Amino acid sequence: MTKLSDFPITKKWPARFPDRIQLYSLPTPNGVKASIMLEETGLAYEPHLVSFDTNDQMSPEFLSLNPNNKIPALIDPKGPGGEPLALFESGAILWYLAERTGRFLPEDAAARMHTLQWLMWQVGGLGPMVGQLGFFHKFAGKEYEDKRPRDRYVAETRRLLGVLDKHLEGREWMLGQDYTIADIAIFPWVRNLIGFYEAGELVQFDQFRQVKRVLDIFVARPAVARGLEIPARG
Repeated sequence: MTKLSDFPITKKWPARFPDRIQLYSLPTPNGVKASIMLEETGLAYEPHLVSFDTNDQMSPEFLSLNPNNKIPALIDPKGPGGEPLALFESGAILWYLAERTGRFLPEDAAARMHTLQWLMWQVGGLGPMVGQLGFFHKFAGKEYEDKRPRDRYVAETRRLLGVLDKHLEGREWMLGQDYTIADIAIFPWVRNLIGFYEAGELVQFDQFRQVKRVLDIFVARPAVARGLEIPARG
């Protein structure tokens, strides 16, 4: 039977609590999806900081768990059949944790598929577009004289915010009254857009009143507030 200690990543990040879920992450929009979900569900877990400053994500130990060198990744020592389960990709992690706990993913077949639909929408659309906008607006891309790449991502981000804003009309959350993994996936990226990326004015965020309304109630949740700071930066 495979044990947690059999995973090479535990050599670089030893587990103090080997019976708990081991989370390898950083408090970025993708990273906090996992920590927020873990906080919301109350599952016992142990967070480990993967520092980009020291290229931890490129270490052989991390790559042994996620060959795509992205956070978050986790190992559940009590996975299906009692065997440890290693996972990467934030969307897959949210889905797995929802299945494991029976929470934040509706049992009704149609509502379930609609939740997964919006999860995929974030993974394939909102996250990549906002990330590219952040590069061209705040990081190295801001030095480019040609503003067409930045403007391309501004326009697409605005389009996606418009889709989101219209969908949220008359709904408390993405699935109506039910808070789901779709919300946990989407709103850390919206928060990063206007916070860390400082692009609120650039995308005219104030126009998207429904998005702002739901973002406000999202960040006010105690589990969200905790998850946004996990793992703690050194």
